[in-house]
Amino acid sequence: MDQWTRVRRTAPSVAGTVAVAIAAATLLGSLTSCTSLGGLGGLGGVSGTPGASGVRDPYFPRLGNGGYDVQHYTLTLDYAPDPGQGNSGERGGRGGRADHGGRADHGGRADHGGPAGRLTGTAEITARATQDLSAFNLDLHGLDVSSATVEGAEAAVNRAGNELTLRPDADLTEGETFTTVVRYSGNPATITDADNSQEGWLTTADGAVALGQPTGSMAWFPGNHHPSDKASYDITVTVPKGLKAISNGELKSERRAKDGRTAFAWRSGEPMASYLATVAIGAYETKTSRTPSGVPVYTAVDPTVTKGSAKVLATVPDVMEWGVKNFGPYPFSSTGAIVERGNDSAYALETQTKPVFPGAPNQGLLVHELAHQWFGNSVTPKSWRDMWLSEGFATYAEWMWAEDFENIPVRASFRRAFDEKANWAFPPANPPTAAHISDEPVYGRGAMVIHKIREAVGDDAFYDIVRGWTAAHRHGNASTDDFTAYVERKSGKDLKDVWDTWLYGQDKPTAR
Repeated sequence: MDQWTRVRRTAPSVAGTVAVAIAAATLLGSLTSCTSLGGLGGLGGVSGTPGASGVRDPYFPRLGNGGYDVQHYTLTLDYAPDPGQGNSGERGGRGGRADHGGRADHGGRADHGGPAGRLTGTAEITARATQDLSAFNLDLHGLDVSSATVEGAEAAVNRAGNELTLRPDADLTEGETFTTVVRYSGNPATITDADNSQEGWLTTADGAVALGQPTGSMAWFPGNHHPSDKASYDITVTVPKGLKAISNGELKSERRAKDGRTAFAWRSGEPMASYLATVAIGAYETKTSRTPSGVPVYTAVDPTVTKGSAKVLATVPDVMEWGVKNFGPYPFSSTGAIVERGNDSAYALETQTKPVFPGAPNQGLLVHELAHQWFGNSVTPKSWRDMWLSEGFATYAEWMWAEDFENIPVRASFRRAFDEKANWAFPPANPPTAAHISDEPVYGRGAMVIHKIREAVGDDAFYDIVRGWTAAHRHGNASTDDFTAYVERKSGKDLKDVWDTWLYGQDKPTAR
């Protein structure tokens, strides 16, 4: 759809009739008429303006949307894999890096050249208007929209690239909670990032896995896809006989139809950034358990890597208890992991409550991704420039674990990172372009910043800072400026030298 169109009529109304006439007029005019339409749409006296088509993220300026705040997504999906997909066999050569030589959980590419299957979906989006709105945007990549409604009335729809613009029958009032329903379908896409990594909808040997960092979530559902807009989720996925659908949060129901297809319904009650949402479809072996403190653990593992994963996955409860001790209360109501075949993706990702791993993870990678549940998932970067806050803490968690259980002092891990040339390519708080937000300095030098804070304030104050930080911004967003101000306020120290040298400095210090 490349102009304003009406894709569904639910009930006639005066406002609807006016809106249809206006929509028809736009076929002959410019899309700039959207602004002037706001005054006519608000028959109740509201004169709104269109929400912004992006939030001006420093690396992805068109990602996300202005004018509203999503409260909840209800996604109902039906997936049919390509007939050529089966339940056996490896595909392609493994690409990228999924170890701890550099980027622990992002980068590289796997082989996803095959058909993506077909996805049919309904997205019910509950949001609150943050301004008087005459129109608003959703991010959606590739899929075809068949209908869209706002508050039960059809909406005029315009499609331009990844921007889906909806024009309600009547303007929305600031503070108003409203519901949008979008029905869509198609072959979901794999997106290649500026750093050559692949995300979005990745075809696997027996199904698919959705990975969203930083923009891939828009490949499988419409929404506000910037990390600053977090929401709760209900995700129901229907898949063919013999397959399972895994997602974030807790499994609420598993319903089997007469044709053998099964609908798996998952719920995430805590806020989640869209890039952390996942759907994994395959012939998994699943297992449930609990941590010593009672948190449910749910793991789903591809049968080809079950044996190789068992030893490390058995430590999930211990890692979680260790995390609580060091980082503060666990912020979610469940935990777990999804383990794919090694060729199904080229990196691990901290998808909320169930990190995704490409093949059996090693202990350090498991610790890294589970630490992200505090740093990145609960306390989420305010913009993609703040990614070091997630990766620096998660990398430092590896160093802490190695000291506690592998007899490797944190100081030794620091020295190794200090000596790695790649960590000094740029300051961790200022990657030069979108292609660099997952590069080594964000991880290794980010962790060095955390250690320098610890050295400057002492262990007691450091652990107070870490636990206080995860509590102060629990289920929220935070920026680098928020963090530096918090650390100085909590410690009572001026840490300008740490920030200038380790966080923002261009040059490598002469001494560790």
